[in-house]
Parts: sequence; structure tokens; C-alpha cells
Amino acid sequence: MDWLTSELFWFLLGFCLLVAEFVLPGIIIVFFGIGAWIAALTTWLGLTESAASQNIVFVISSVILLFVLRHRFKKAFMGTFTNDTVEDEYTGKEARTLTDIDDQQGKIEMKGAEWNARSIAPIAANAWVIIERREGLTLHVRPR
Repeated sequence: MDWLTSELFWFLLGFCLLVAEFVLPGIIIVFFGIGAWIAALTTWLGLTESAASQNIVFVISSVILLFVLRHRFKKAFMGTFTNDTVEDEYTGKEARTLTDIDDQQGKIEMKGAEWNARSIAPIAANAWVIIERREGLTLHVRPR
């Protein structure tokens, strides 16, 4: 296998790792692919002739890229999720109580579904309430 030089090996490994990132998303493998390309470049330039030095360049560059750039890449490619859109669906809306809300707990109906509700003031059954916020599966309400 005289055609498979060290530079070509590292380049092909990097290419395979970059392609693998599309199959196994998570924005981790891409940095090892770039690290392999850095090892290929340093080998092609004659800076790393031994296998040990090539492996060291590969590992160090991959780990540095992973820790320095992953957070930025993840934001750019995967975006960020905020719970604002879910809360906006309920916050400020009216609902009817199904049970008395005393001792800070009760049930309300919102969009045809039964929800746990909390209030700092007692509220009677069949009363209208305003949803102030959502906390998990519990809606915090106040009297209308």
C-alpha cells in the first residue's frame, strides 16, 4: 500500500469523520475530523513525521477545537430553545376552576384539558381565573 501515505490517511480519516457527523448529529465528531485534517496538514508540511507526533497533533487539536468551538457551533447549527413560546400560550389567558383552590392547590380547565392550579388566595369552584405563569404541569392563577 504505497499509495496510502500518512497525509492521505489523515485526510481520508478527517473526511470520514466529517461525513459521520451528518449521520450521528451532536456536533462532536466534526472537531475530530478537523483535527485529522490538521494532522494531515502538519504531516504534509513535514512538521510531524512520526506516527506518535501525528497522533499527538490529532488529539490535542481535536480536543482544543472541541472545547473552544463546540458551544458556538451548537448555537449556530442547533439553535437554542426557550420556554417562552409555551408560556405565552397560557400566560394572561382565562380559565375556569373545576375545584376549589384552597391550601394553594386545585384544578382548572384550560383548552379542554384539566390542569393542576395554584393560587395564593382561595378561589371557589366554577370561578374564572387568569393564568399568571406556568411551572411544569402546574398553572399559577389569580382571581379574575
